[in-house]
Amino acid sequence: MTREPTPVKGIASGTAYSVYGSGEPLVLIHGVGMEQDAWTPQVSELARGHQVIVYDMLGHGASRIPDEGVTLAEYAAQLAELLDHLGLPAANVVGHSMGALVALEFALAYPARTLRVAALNAVFMRTPEQKAAVMARAAALQDIGVQATVDSTIARWFGDPVPADLQASASLVSGILARVHPQGYARTYQLFASCDRVHADRLATLAMPALFMTGEFDPNSSPAMSQAMAERTPVSTLNIVPGARHMMNLTDPQRVNQGLQEFLAQPLTMPGAQQAATTPLAA
Repeated sequence: MTREPTPVKGIASGTAYSVYGSGEPLVLIHGVGMEQDAWTPQVSELARGHQVIVYDMLGHGASRIPDEGVTLAEYAAQLAELLDHLGLPAANVVGHSMGALVALEFALAYPARTLRVAALNAVFMRTPEQKAAVMARAAALQDIGVQATVDSTIARWFGDPVPADLQASASLVSGILARVHPQGYARTYQLFASCDRVHADRLATLAMPALFMTGEFDPNSSPAMSQAMAERTPVSTLNIVPGARHMMNLTDPQRVNQGLQEFLAQPLTMPGAQQAATTPLAA
């Protein structure tokens, strides 16, 4: 078993974060309702060759609660402020689900600070049926609260019943959902439900290598969505994980980690990116 490196933890401008290992910076952004601990299988592996930064999105974990009507740009700015605090000029940015939207927004808004960008289990141009379903879930969070939706979320992400080999992952996710801030979760989910088309006309401007990875059996972040995003992006890689569902970073960590490592080995394409990647970091 790989031993997880000892982290440096802190809170900067209302953002709770942890830094592991050393090397080329790599930021991991969790999905809606989660927190930085959801990346545990990736941290233990990827910190062997990278400086891995994980943090709690606005409204999650120990980070500050966003105002009502928060925008995707504010989530991207949160990461920019964290990189400033850590003295990092640029980083690889990986996001899962809602975190994938934030990662892409960050790469588009701060291209000079993005070495590579990876969108895992991302949503893109939902069908009317998918749109109606996600808006109904957003309304449920407002009407009946987080706790009443935990069981349905676990069933959607892991199956009903949850297979025996996924019980540990499902238990971890249930625990995170049980302690998420209701208001922060609801406000973030409302944004998540409405941002599936925000990058449709902007992906063609991504100037760095981009990875679009999802699970074969993820109906709400489907392979077709990732393929469509990859086709619109100049330098892209498409990776569909066989048999995987939405929480594939927890249920299929070896294949996800391998896909990320292969992607992170790709040459940098942004002017000056190599210099930014090797600039000495602040202590």
